[in-house]
Amino acid sequence: MILSRLLASVLLLAAPAAFAFDFKSVGAAPVILYDTPSTKGARMYIAPRGMPLQVISSYGDWVKVRDANGDLAWTEAKGLSPRRNLVVRTPGAKVFAGPDETSQVLMTADRGVLLELVDPTALAWIRVRHRDGIDGYVRANDVWGL
Repeated sequence: MILSRLLASVLLLAAPAAFAFDFKSVGAAPVILYDTPSTKGARMYIAPRGMPLQVISSYGDWVKVRDANGDLAWTEAKGLSPRRNLVVRTPGAKVFAGPDETSQVLMTADRGVLLELVDPTALAWIRVRHRDGIDGYVRANDVWGL
């Protein structure tokens, strides 16, 4: 009985790591997103530099990705970077000096603003960096790309 509870606890703690999503960001140049894994497919749209994308699957040199709106598309893997960016999804999201709401507000970010993920292990409060050099914490609910 004790052993089964211990095993259940270990599995519960390991679950988040086992179900972690694979995110990448668009590299130095914008990439074209297609409806199929081929340049002969229909072009859906162009993803700008730094845009976070969730990698769903791979097929040769191509990856199937999901964007912040939930749309699925294909792009060439070589256009993606392992650098992790997040996109603000809550209008007026606040970036705080510390990981709590009593900390000083360093900036307010509009929906769609890109933030670099500084600490990928955080859960409720995410440490981020804005391109202007502001380094702080945002609530996980306010961003997409984790």
